[in-house]
Amino acid sequence: MVVTVVEAGPRQVSRSVEVAAPAAELFAMAADPRRHRELDGSGTVRDTVKAPAEITVGSKFSTNMKMFGLPYRITSTVTAFKPDELVEWRHPEGHRWRWEFEPIAPSLTRVTETFDYRNGGALKLKFYELTRSAKTNAAGIEATLRRLCERYPVT
Repeated sequence: MVVTVVEAGPRQVSRSVEVAAPAAELFAMAADPRRHRELDGSGTVRDTVKAPAEITVGSKFSTNMKMFGLPYRITSTVTAFKPDELVEWRHPEGHRWRWEFEPIAPSLTRVTETFDYRNGGALKLKFYELTRSAKTNAAGIEATLRRLCERYPVT
């Protein structure tokens, strides 16, 4: 298993990996906020407090989180949704999390996760820099993708 750095552009941290599962199955996990803890390799996602049965663009979901030892709850808004291909949501602070699924074969999918903090505004960008969010989130994304590969090993 090789996690690949994807050059997504300024203020975007993106990684991809090939996973031995159909795109639809992988998409189903990412598109269901109640299952995000199954994916999370960063250790920050706790459980989903509230989410609609099915999400679409504009749907909101609330999740319990924990970072730097502090518990908190966020409500995110789905900003992009294309069945079996793409799901993205915006954090209340403005950054976005994006998942893309590209079928390579019937049971092999390239999965790309991106942390996009381009639209945070000057003050938020400074905060992201001070907290080293790009580096921290890169490590979290890599751990998440490794976890996904362990769940669906390429044989």
